Amino acid sequence: MDDQLVQPKVLLRRLIFVAIATVLAVAAIAIAVRAYQMSDPYIQDVLAVEGDPVRGQAIFETNCAGCHGKAGLGQVGPSLNHVAKRKSDYNLIHQVISGQTPPMPKFQPKPEDMADLLQYLKKL
Repeated sequence: MDDQLVQPKVLLRRLIFVAIATVLAVAAIAIAVRAYQMSDPYIQDVLAVEGDPVRGQAIFETNCAGCHGKAGLGQVGPSLNHVAKRKSDYNLIHQVISGQTPPMPKFQPKPEDMADLLQYLKKL
């Protein structure tokens, strides 16, 4: 009878070990990805500048409002309301500059302008 109880206990310990190891591995990968993302010189330049949301609004109205609406509530493009709560600074910058989500065009403003736009997006 004792032999039958040992097996489930050993199995449970192994499962717990695997679960903990998996969580730690995923955390390590996330940290490595973030470090890689933040090593991009353009991203570093953008984040080194304190953006001006007023200037960012003007950039938004000129370049983004045609699809996202003047208040960023969406038209052709999706609503950007509370977008900074859903996406990190890196992801916001990447979304703007990558052109990877058609029909959104690739757009790479000067780092100062991107910092301004980023600050405005955080206010939506």
